[in-house]
Formats: sequence, C-alpha cells, structure tokens
Amino acid sequence: MAFRADEAISDGYERAMRYLIPRDLTGDDRESSRNLIADIIDECGPVIDAYPSWHPLVSANEEDLSPVISPGERCGYIGLDHTICFVNGFVSCPYGDGQEIIDSVDNLPWNSIATITAERLDGQLYNTGATPILIRCMWKKIMPNDGMIPKSLAVPLMLEMELRCWRDAQLAETWETMRPYFLGIPHGSRSSLFVNQEAGQALKTIWNSLIYTGMFGPIKV
Repeated sequence: MAFRADEAISDGYERAMRYLIPRDLTGDDRESSRNLIADIIDECGPVIDAYPSWHPLVSANEEDLSPVISPGERCGYIGLDHTICFVNGFVSCPYGDGQEIIDSVDNLPWNSIATITAERLDGQLYNTGATPILIRCMWKKIMPNDGMIPKSLAVPLMLEMELRCWRDAQLAETWETMRPYFLGIPHGSRSSLFVNQEAGQALKTIWNSLIYTGMFGPIKV
C-alpha cells in the first residue's frame, strides 16, 4: 500500500485522542484534554509509531548493533508509561509524579544538535490518576517551514549512528530492511513524517554506497 502522509497524520491524531483522553472525563474537562492534545501536536508534530534510530530523542543508545526506535531505558528514559510519540516529542503518563522521567531526561548526554527537555503538563491525559509528562526535542538549527528534518541533518546523524558499527558488523542489511530505522514509522519507500522524498532519497543513496563498499560485510540476502 502506498504511503499517504495525510492519512497517516489523520489516523495518528485520532489514535492519540482515543488513547490519551481519560474515559471518565465529560463535558468541559474532556474538551480541555482534547485541546491539550491538539496543542501538543501543533507544537511537536504529528503522531508517529517509531523514530528513526538517529533521531535525538532515541539516539542516546550505546548498543552499536541494536538500533533503538522507541523511547525507553535503552536510550536513557526511566519510568515511562502510557506513551504517545510525536515527530519532535512524546507524552508519557505514569502513575505518581513522574519525577523519574524528569530526572532521566536531565541526565541524558549533552547533544550539540538538539535540546531534550521534560515538564509536567497542567491537564489530564490517559487517566485522571496519571501525571502527563511532555518530553520535547528542540532542534538548535533553524528547521524548514514544512516541519521536515532536512537532509543536511538527517544524513550526518544517520552516518554518525551507523559508521560506529562497521568494526563489529558481519553482514550488511539492505535499504529495504533498514528503511524503518532510517525513515521512522510510518514510512513509504523514501519518505515519512520525518523526512521528505529528497532527504529520504539521499539517505537511501548514501546507505547503498556504504554497503557496497563491503565495510559491513557481505550483503544479507
């Protein structure tokens, strides 16, 4: 099935509303939660299923041969629960005060490309007994008006992530296998909600150039 960004954005919006609006809320309280989610999407971008492995929100992963595409302990976050992800942020709604999450974000490695922050939200999401925490990725470079990550960032971030693997790699994975890790999910053949066709094609071209050098070993068929 062809990748249709508008449909993916619409489906993600509805999924976030179904998941994050507490079922026992009614009237004005329910509308307040809906407006809060809409504001987060306006700020952080569309709902997504998984990040590119090079995205600053998940790139603090020390396991070279095992990419991370979802926030969790492997990329430095402690205490996440009931989480919905967006292009440049995610909301997690643990029971309790969420201090573990805030502390873990404060302890993430310094990143020269983006600043990662965490704050409690003034509102009710997921459950009236949960504490919603918003983790934001704030890029330090000026981003395009379309909200996409340009190839000038996506390509070097991908290279930084993948080149460190070459010493221990035994097989080279093809673009078809790796594109969920490079484009994020949902995605098409060369684009996603993170990168446009131009950036996706650049990632594909460079990845193919790398694997055909033999630096990662024989290409896995």
